[in-house]
Amino acid sequence: MKSDKIREIVLGKALDPMKSETRHSLALVAFLAWVGLGADGLSSSAYGPEETFRALGEHTHLGLYMALATAVTVFIIALAYNQVIELFPTGGGGYRVATRLVGPYMGLVAGCALILDYMLTIAISVAAGVEALASLLPLGFQEYKLPAEAFFIGLLIILNLRGMKEAIRILLPIFLGFVATHLVLIVYGIFAHAAHLPQLMPDTLAETSALAGNIGWIGVAGMLLLAYSQGGGTYTGLEAVSNNVNILAEPRVHTGKMTMIYMALSLAFTASGIILLYLLWDARPIEGQTLNASTFKAIIESFGMSPLLNKIMLTLVLAFEAGLLFVAANTGFLGGPAVLANMAADSWVPHKFRYLSTRLVTQNGILVLGVAALLILFWTRGSVTLLVVLYSVSVFLTFAISLFGLCLYWWRHRKTLAQWGRRFMLSLVGFFICADILLVLLVEKFTEGGWAAVLIIASIAALCVYIRNHYRDTKSAINAVDQVFANQPFGPHAGAVDPDPNAQTAVFIVGSSRGGGLHALLWVQRMFPGHFRNFIFVNARTVDTHSYGGEGAVEQMRAEANATLKFFVDFCHSHNMASSAYLGFGTDVVDEVTKLCEDISQEYPNSIFFTSKLIFEHDNWFTRLLHNQAALAIQRRLHFESLQMVILPMKV
Repeated sequence: MKSDKIREIVLGKALDPMKSETRHSLALVAFLAWVGLGADGLSSSAYGPEETFRALGEHTHLGLYMALATAVTVFIIALAYNQVIELFPTGGGGYRVATRLVGPYMGLVAGCALILDYMLTIAISVAAGVEALASLLPLGFQEYKLPAEAFFIGLLIILNLRGMKEAIRILLPIFLGFVATHLVLIVYGIFAHAAHLPQLMPDTLAETSALAGNIGWIGVAGMLLLAYSQGGGTYTGLEAVSNNVNILAEPRVHTGKMTMIYMALSLAFTASGIILLYLLWDARPIEGQTLNASTFKAIIESFGMSPLLNKIMLTLVLAFEAGLLFVAANTGFLGGPAVLANMAADSWVPHKFRYLSTRLVTQNGILVLGVAALLILFWTRGSVTLLVVLYSVSVFLTFAISLFGLCLYWWRHRKTLAQWGRRFMLSLVGFFICADILLVLLVEKFTEGGWAAVLIIASIAALCVYIRNHYRDTKSAINAVDQVFANQPFGPHAGAVDPDPNAQTAVFIVGSSRGGGLHALLWVQRMFPGHFRNFIFVNARTVDTHSYGGEGAVEQMRAEANATLKFFVDFCHSHNMASSAYLGFGTDVVDEVTKLCEDISQEYPNSIFFTSKLIFEHDNWFTRLLHNQAALAIQRRLHFESLQMVILPMKV
């Protein structure tokens, strides 16, 4: 069986990016976006509330404050990120906010933190999911946890390479199962002990006063702040929608806001509801069990069913909880590649991270995020405790930078925008909350993994600076070439000159650089004076994440490509040279150019193909990684089809 056929069976048939209905069929409506992007936040209720409650130690009545603070914080961050969706409807989230509103280097830090965040989203979600499943199995399964985690990551990679909607639809029953079971348990658990609710507030106030008498109000505030920060993982995932607005259905801003509402309501209800259950059902740590497991077990046993049914139902609830963590891992495969694509557009990372596969997903980003998550899992040996620290630091660094950027934006526009004050205060409160959590985490957990998060983010940022400097120097060199040829005069001839199919034909494969195309044209005329009678220009544009980001983007790309080709054709016509142009679009420039060249060779049998290629003084694997080798790949394909092609060097 051919490799192309195997690929089609595994990943599905190729999609046509130029069909208008293709993007509509791929875009996510609010409900599917809630499943695909909201699972990250909702799954944190499996470990975030427990971390908060455990940090209170013996003073569990203070958990009431944590339940209220959790719900309020979720809505503050969600409403603040609604502003991000409004201001940046093409996506990019924290990276785009920091870049535009604070500065490119703060944007780089936010972007690097987001990349680490999504790597850890995959790693921690899969690790926690396997941990949950392992708690239902004999102890002998423990040694197989890492292989199991690697298997699940591999499975998620394949699902996402097939496409976003395919992955989400497969994981949808798990998501809905979690929502349904936890809704029933939380509502029943609260109403079953509703008689304790009136006394909960007086008891909490009394314990707070007694505790303040022993350690002082500053000590109480410090204890609450520490517990609040320890549960910071509860709020992770709220930024996912703003990072991925470009994959939402039109109108994207409205869809994004609706998705944020779903996320905020579900997370606030679940996380604060679970903390309230801990209080009402007097949850206590039990060795080998999570607080969720022991609390849910007590609630289920109160149903009055048989022991067998109790066990089956508890297993089902915990299985859905574990399953949701796998769904949450999928968010990393949606959000991470989107961040890499936005950073690639700004030349912080290799441009190939903008490319789409035949299934119109960012294949390179998916593969890199999956492999990176595997490496992190093997490095940490799947330790959820260490992963949570790394995860929280990266998330709240992005939160703090983004919300600081929003504060700057509303303050700068305070004289021109109505209701700026309310939005400024919302952003400011959100910034202080996230900055406080970040500082507490770095101080309290620096030796327990905080240092590693700082080191990883700094290392990624340093690599990005090196890459951008290379692209900047290369772009300057190309612009210099364009300037040299910018003043090439047009000739006096007016009107079109049609090519003769039987004449000698020079076919130029050109890109967006007019200087590069003219360089190739004049070189051929100088080396083969009077030999060629036809001059054909070919341009195949890559439909990437930037050009496929929304309504009208492809049309704009088409207009720009046609304008470039028209310039070359008009230049030739002005010098009384027969000329025409061909334009193609696709996700693989090599495939599209090869098809166009084969068609041209049928129409113009006496054709020789020419293109330019950047030549660096110090060529190595790194420069080859940063620049696609399309010219060599096209030459190899055309030579195999017995078509002649010459590559002209452009020294950089």
